[in-house]
Amino acid sequence: MNEPIVNNKSTSEEKKDDFLSFGRYKIASRLIIGSGKYKSLEMMRECIYASGTSMITVAIRRVNLEDRSESSFMNFIPQDILILPNTAGCYTAHDAIRTARLARELLETDLVKLEVLGDSETLLPDTEQLLQATKTLVKDGFTVLPYTNDDPIMAKKLVDAGASAIMPLAAPIGSGQGILNPLNIQFIRSSITSVPVIIDAGVGTASDAASAMELGADGILMNTAIAEAKNAVQMAQAMRLGTEAGRLAYLAGRMPKKTAASPSSPVAGTMGANK
Repeated sequence: MNEPIVNNKSTSEEKKDDFLSFGRYKIASRLIIGSGKYKSLEMMRECIYASGTSMITVAIRRVNLEDRSESSFMNFIPQDILILPNTAGCYTAHDAIRTARLARELLETDLVKLEVLGDSETLLPDTEQLLQATKTLVKDGFTVLPYTNDDPIMAKKLVDAGASAIMPLAAPIGSGQGILNPLNIQFIRSSITSVPVIIDAGVGTASDAASAMELGADGILMNTAIAEAKNAVQMAQAMRLGTEAGRLAYLAGRMPKKTAASPSSPVAGTMGANK
């Protein structure tokens, strides 16, 4: 499992050359989507295509990965899509580590989106348990993408522990509140430069996706915002466009904010300018 893995396929028809890289992986889309809460598996597959994603995350404890029948969950994921197993539903490092190892056995992958939750009401991460699990799984050869809070100090500790990306929340899982603390996201972005920063949880609509990317995030992972939209397929497309627009705006560099007005047309040489 040491060879570089490049997924230059995405479900978007547009050419992708701005790769998102983490560990030995490179993917063509900066939007990653989840696989839960859709009204049907057919709807999930439509949203995968509409989002243009190259990677989808799957809750190992909630899906029967051994079922490969025509009507199975796995049969509705396009073959070119990279699967990112996650440890959703785990509340201890021990359970998360065991789930990650099960995913590696079932899917033959070293990838894991590591979640260790603190309680069932807020679904906020238990960062002490998360850090412990990260250290163990990195030593075990995993490419670890930990879901964490928006604390820059913990983000640095996770990177030092060997995390291949940092996945800070924008807001609580499934809340759709958007980026509640953009300053902390900026702190994380400015201090973490060796691995990608991927916003995970709390995004509600396409403007949130654009805002996250404009802050300098390398990617976004979302599920509920698409799956629970009135028209999930349209929202998946909107999220793709919002992510791409935000990324382009970040790379372009926004104009500086000013306290005074500045005319967009030149004043010199206009009629009456010297009077």
